Amino acid sequence: MMKTLLLPLFLLHLISSITTSSSVSDIVRSSCVHASYPTICIRTLSSYSGSAINTPQDLAQAAVKITLSRAHKASGFLSQVKVESKGEKRALSDCIEQMGDSMEELSKSLSELKHLRRGNAFKWQMSNLETWVSAALTNEDTCLDGFKEIDGKLRSDVKRKITNVARVTSNALYLINRLDDSRNKIPHP
Repeated sequence: MMKTLLLPLFLLHLISSITTSSSVSDIVRSSCVHASYPTICIRTLSSYSGSAINTPQDLAQAAVKITLSRAHKASGFLSQVKVESKGEKRALSDCIEQMGDSMEELSKSLSELKHLRRGNAFKWQMSNLETWVSAALTNEDTCLDGFKEIDGKLRSDVKRKITNVARVTSNALYLINRLDDSRNKIPHP
């Protein structure tokens, strides 16, 4: 009797998890298709293991969380790099500062995303989000600019790390901008 009851329950659970996974991947694919870096967008958000992604707002939050995590990892990497010349030290110090500023902007953005409201407040919040995430992207670009005169492995390592952060930041900005199109789907507080 117990085996007869367990099989249908197991199948129901299996179907439920497949359906949930499919709907998450559907929202990710349909939202990321026109992002600046769609492959990165789909890959990072499909493998996101945080809270559930059911709405465009959830997706934007996940994208900012991923971006913040990548920025934090890149900053940690930069803090561990050993340099020799004054030019390298200056470029690295400036880049670490820029990444710190980016993380601050992204943290503010994540906080704002968690409290989006409809109406006039929404427009103000969207303006803040777009400004902060754009500023984070500018900081990342500024970091890379500091290494234009630096040659060798340091430059290529920093470029690889910061470019990765900049790409997920760009995708996060795109997904935030899409919220303006879906504002009617944001629930009342």
